[in-house]
Amino acid sequence: MIPVPARVRFAPSPTGRFHIGGARTALYDFLLARKTGGQFILRIEDTDRKRLVEGAEKEIMDSLRWLGLNWDEGPDIGGPFGPYRQSERANVYQEHAEELIERGSAYYCFCTPQRLSEVRQLQQKRKQPPRYDGLCRRIPKAEAGARREAGEASVVRFKMPPDGATTAHDLLRGPITVENASLDDFILLKSDGLPVYHLAAMVDDHLMRISHVLRSSEWLPTFPLHVLIYRAFGWEEPAWVHLSVFLSPTGKGKMSKRDMVDPKEGVKSIYTLDLRDLGYLPEAVVNWMALMGWSYDDRTELFSLAELLEGFSLDRLNPSAAAVNFGKLDHFNGLYMRSLRSEDLSSRLRPFFEAAGLQADPMLVARITPLIQERIRTLDEAPEIAGFFFRPSVSPTPQELVGERLNPEQSWQAAARALAVLTEVQALRREELEPKLRRAAEEMGLTAGQFFGILRVAVTGQRVSPPLIESMEILGKDVVLHRVRQAIALLQSLPT
Repeated sequence: MIPVPARVRFAPSPTGRFHIGGARTALYDFLLARKTGGQFILRIEDTDRKRLVEGAEKEIMDSLRWLGLNWDEGPDIGGPFGPYRQSERANVYQEHAEELIERGSAYYCFCTPQRLSEVRQLQQKRKQPPRYDGLCRRIPKAEAGARREAGEASVVRFKMPPDGATTAHDLLRGPITVENASLDDFILLKSDGLPVYHLAAMVDDHLMRISHVLRSSEWLPTFPLHVLIYRAFGWEEPAWVHLSVFLSPTGKGKMSKRDMVDPKEGVKSIYTLDLRDLGYLPEAVVNWMALMGWSYDDRTELFSLAELLEGFSLDRLNPSAAAVNFGKLDHFNGLYMRSLRSEDLSSRLRPFFEAAGLQADPMLVARITPLIQERIRTLDEAPEIAGFFFRPSVSPTPQELVGERLNPEQSWQAAARALAVLTEVQALRREELEPKLRRAAEEMGLTAGQFFGILRVAVTGQRVSPPLIESMEILGKDVVLHRVRQAIALLQSLPT
């Protein structure tokens, strides 16, 4: 049974860039919270101070906001169970580590790094699995306390049961049983007083009243330890949900940050804000991520965030690894692009024109949006296909202006004939202009493709463009005439 309302947390570490694996976990957390009328909490797990990356926390928050995954409690907005940065909760973890020692479930370990290295080397020689040999767990509590009082450096380790087995239940995978003898006495509190994940996350999940812990299946090897920590305190466990991992687009091996961009394998960036900058819509990214590990049925693929909220449930999650398919993302993005209202798409396109160094007048962007909406798959394609609207001139090479199966002289004569037609018409409107241009092409013995191809490159500077006559109408007669005259001069510069 799912408690209503559910309290879930997304707890990333700001140790690198934010990728789609974390984003999908946050999405499922968000959906479960909203579905049950519960709370979605953002907690920053930043106790690994050596690995912190400047700006990573901001990237996490910017990514979640871009995706529309707004949190109810977090480091920036506070809440009743703060602070929400683990680095600000060190005293909480120290108190709980000491409580575990008092309960007989943890102990101080004084082994130096040198001794631990020697133990590992000996175990390797004996072909034994590397693990702590338990030397300090035999130190009497009073002696350990005295050594601590004397200032001897120490860590706190969890006292793993020496025999028996630990069984825990995962909502996706069922009961999971591990022999305790195979588990190590993990460190809970480091010598600097800061906790490792195993202690901090469990303490925070309990104190913040988390009902469901959704996280990657990469945590399964230490799952028994986390369950034992809960049981050592006598706490009620949350519902555990270990999500599927992502495979590379080839389906061979886990998705790796090292494989971030590989066009041959169909790999684009796995970082959320890179997808934004590549021109993907957040609606498409959310839809795409949701279906990599969850499905409503075997037919429905297109979901708005509201529709995901309506249909989401944990029992439809799939524990099997999911291959990242960027072709599917392109497909979704195209569908969402074409479904947007023109005004909405126009406002989303403007930043991409500006990023390309173009003065994106809002009125002009609004006029060209209907011409390109069916022709672009991502927002960042707009400057490439429609940048000529914003430039004072275009710069095709003379060779690009030569028509298909034509020589330079035939091409400039065609351009000159087009110029004459353009000059004589009152306005560049399709109903008047297109029949006259087609008739001119026919009279010259040219196909429409040859004739309009030369004119297209002359006016837009490119072989592929939005509809030509509508483009010329937006550019205006003076600009069009100027560009065609320049094209004629370029063609006449070529040897006949």
